[in-house]
Amino acid sequence: MLGFLLLPITGPFKGLRFIAEHITEEAERSFYDEAGIRATLLELEMQLQDGAITEEEYLRDETSLLERLALAMRRRGTHA
Repeated sequence: MLGFLLLPITGPFKGLRFIAEHITEEAERSFYDEAGIRATLLELEMQLQDGAITEEEYLRDETSLLERLALAMRRRGTHA
């Protein structure tokens, strides 16, 4: 009964929490998407070959992406 009476107060907060949790889940899913990371690595390599980025930029971004890919693979291994 008390929960029903407090619904006008707690309802909006529960709704915001629900939305925040789903946004977080989607952001994590996107961040750890191995296919997406691999596609970004390929795009990065193409940018290097086209001269759109320097080798220094390529190496910096490649390192970051490879670390993210390794993390995603480890995460999948523990959550599979």
